[in-house]
Amino acid sequence: MPGTARHDREMAIQAKRNLSKTTDPVERLRLKCLARGSAGIKGLGRVFRIMDDNNSRTLDFKEFVKGLNDYAMMIDKEEAQEIFRIFDKDGNGIIDFDEFLVTLRPPMSNARKEIIMQAFRKLDKTGDGVITIEDLQGVYNAKHHPKYQNGDWTEDQVFRAFLDNFDSPYDKDGKVTMEEFMNYYAGVSASIDTDVYFIIMMKNAWKL
Repeated sequence: MPGTARHDREMAIQAKRNLSKTTDPVERLRLKCLARGSAGIKGLGRVFRIMDDNNSRTLDFKEFVKGLNDYAMMIDKEEAQEIFRIFDKDGNGIIDFDEFLVTLRPPMSNARKEIIMQAFRKLDKTGDGVITIEDLQGVYNAKHHPKYQNGDWTEDQVFRAFLDNFDSPYDKDGKVTMEEFMNYYAGVSASIDTDVYFIIMMKNAWKL
């Protein structure tokens, strides 16, 4: 299954512990996101995307701070300015938020990225770059789910709950993009030390 709840808990505890030892502002923001579990970084990305009214995929400092506040990230203005300056490489007062999210993601080896892409491609039956309920119907058997078996949920509700695992905690739309899938697994990956174990976990979870 996606990232087990146990991994999520361990990672959140580890992130909170490391926060007290870290002074690097970007690492601190990363840990604050991870302290919310695997979907933490993806959730912040969603908040920024919603704010990007003109689809420029960029943020100025005011939008950046508003996004952090909307996501209830407790960061003082000085620290926010420092993070913003790190990402505003050419000093024009604007940051590219795709680049921001990629940098914020915990680093992953190519082997890990490749197995995540394999899982995504397997789930994305239609090949349109987005996983939806329709995609899942041929790949994921909802009938084994306990809530389906006891009549609480329909098959579609099981699929939707499954997609919600990967979706941002604050804006669940029943669609999961490659970026969201990768962000989710970057969070899971942060709690797993070795590539070998991560790859075995992914292969077992997705029958790759």
